[in-house]
Amino acid sequence: MLQNIHSVLIGITEEGEAEERSSALAYGLSLARTAGAHVTVQAASLKLTVTHAFISNFAEGLVAAENRRLDALAHAVADSSQRAAAASGIACTAQAPHLAYPDLIKSFAAQARTHDLTILDAEPISLAVDRGLIEAVLTDSGRPLITVPPGRETFAGDRILVAWDGSAKAARALNDALPFLRAASQVELVSVTGEKDLAHTVPGAEIAPHLARHGIQVNVLSLPAQNGDVAEALRNHAHLTRADMIVMGAYVHSRLRQMMLGGTTQSLLKDCPVPLFLAY
Repeated sequence: MLQNIHSVLIGITEEGEAEERSSALAYGLSLARTAGAHVTVQAASLKLTVTHAFISNFAEGLVAAENRRLDALAHAVADSSQRAAAASGIACTAQAPHLAYPDLIKSFAAQARTHDLTILDAEPISLAVDRGLIEAVLTDSGRPLITVPPGRETFAGDRILVAWDGSAKAARALNDALPFLRAASQVELVSVTGEKDLAHTVPGAEIAPHLARHGIQVNVLSLPAQNGDVAEALRNHAHLTRADMIVMGAYVHSRLRQMMLGGTTQSLLKDCPVPLFLAY
């Protein structure tokens, strides 16, 4: 049983692609059922806008028709989500906002602030709408987020890997993930060495007693970075230990630096074998 998780926001963006399927929805409903939480499903569609003053009536009509199609698809997803939740005995509110990109991002971040946790599909492409939602929730909501990779449709939290670098953001993620850590049977605190100077941070061995006071027994492990790649070391260890989730602080380096040079958060958002619990 997950304690103190009472409201979960699940975000789905409808972009009209036939092969599009959300793992976040099934995973989020499964998590909510485990926690006994209320679910809000935000099935958003992106409103296309016409900016050229001299666009033809024909083109304007095509844009209007596409907006109607996307709006209808989003409402269909919202309705089916509500039925799926009801079938599982989950209290659910479903919404289908149809908004231009800046308004959609702002609306979603504001909605995330009123929930304990947000769940979104993982998005490997950094310029996609879904990645914009992920970054908005992380930086503007003050709430944690789980990104769900394709094919992970059932919540599991038995084995959890905590990526620990001793930073303030890692501490925030650790605190926000306490309901999951308490419910897990195996928690591993992993520090990856070689990528940065950890001399002025809190070592994993020193945070372990704090977790023990919360009733959480942890194994503390130090791993070498693989060719300087922290994310690859975490991915491989998650595979090896069959972890159900990775917990980490997001954007320990600046977002601009990560966008230009790469970073652990960007790398794991692009490719993570398990659901990724993030806090900022």
